[in-house]
Amino acid sequence: MDWIACRKRYERELTERVVPFWEKHSPDRECGGFITCLDRDGSMYDGNKYMWPQWRLVYVFAMLYKSRYGAGREDWLQLARDGFDWLVSHGRTEDGSYYFQLNREGEPAVAPYNIFSDCFAAMGSAALFAATGEERHRAEAESSMASYLRRLDNPKGRWEKNLPGKGKRRGLAGYMILANLAELMRECLGTDQYEKDVQVAARRVVDDFWNPRLNVLFENVNLDGGFDLSSTEGRLISPGHGLECCWFLLAYADRVGDKALAARLCDMVDALFRFGWDQTYGGLFYFMDACGKPPGELTHNMKLAWVQNEACLAALHAYRASGDPRFIEWFRRADEWSFTHYPDQEFGEWFTYLDRRGEVVIQAKGGKWRTLFHLARYLLFASELMRGFAEKAA
Repeated sequence: MDWIACRKRYERELTERVVPFWEKHSPDRECGGFITCLDRDGSMYDGNKYMWPQWRLVYVFAMLYKSRYGAGREDWLQLARDGFDWLVSHGRTEDGSYYFQLNREGEPAVAPYNIFSDCFAAMGSAALFAATGEERHRAEAESSMASYLRRLDNPKGRWEKNLPGKGKRRGLAGYMILANLAELMRECLGTDQYEKDVQVAARRVVDDFWNPRLNVLFENVNLDGGFDLSSTEGRLISPGHGLECCWFLLAYADRVGDKALAARLCDMVDALFRFGWDQTYGGLFYFMDACGKPPGELTHNMKLAWVQNEACLAALHAYRASGDPRFIEWFRRADEWSFTHYPDQEFGEWFTYLDRRGEVVIQAKGGKWRTLFHLARYLLFASELMRGFAEKAA
């Protein structure tokens, strides 16, 4: 694998085609915050402000500023600063959590029922503190992290719509994000305060959510740790989530030198690729059923860009941990499929929603969930991993 050429391709995609699209079109110069519901050409099709993509943009612009590409890019830092100020002023509730949605002017529109609004507030604030060293950014990161941890066992709180007959489960998402968030807090705030949290998250993932008989990572498990194979929700598999979770934990295992955990995670990465890869058309499926039964998600056979982004990162982390060439092959396949199908050659950025065959279904570049996050993080982090591989081979 020519890691130097591949890295340069990723760097060009990031700095020349992806980031400029968002720099130009996302800042809301009129009302503050960011516009994330962007059509193919960058025009706004909805002015509502959703906390997930808003805070993700703060995170990405702060991370870009801190990166090797950020020298002299005070405009990136200013975008992160402006986003932070607007979100803290408009999006924060009295108890320190964040609303799910504001209108364009910044008035609350949807209650803070979603714990991941707090997660991304912590992430964005921590990255901004690493870039500025300003105490108010650290304080908001710690406050939002505390809110996330406080709500982890009862994420929706009084906005929970499920009744007792539904049954309670643990979700993979809360723990995989905890692992990543705790590592980010360590890196950006310089604290080991959350070390036990990442340890708990790692053990939960590999011991509770991994099914060794079926060789897949479940999205939901029963509170007693058992697997529910009698319902579509119980059998739900998201290959992208699983692979994203694996690279989060591989980064942690590398930091602490846990070779046994790393080896186990590498096997999980390989198994998830084998399970989730579409042998007919290529790419990884969005959702699958653990037992091959009809999936409960109607979008199950779509090919979303973020899924392939996280798969590429998982393959690179697994290769770094193991040196096993099978992960170069998985990376090559996912990378080739992605760069063949997603980039928009006319307007820049990537399409996000493709059908199983790889045809564009929705041309929008951003929306309620999607913004400059998975793609930018993937291109940035992958290029750094490739840089390390090239230096090691030299």
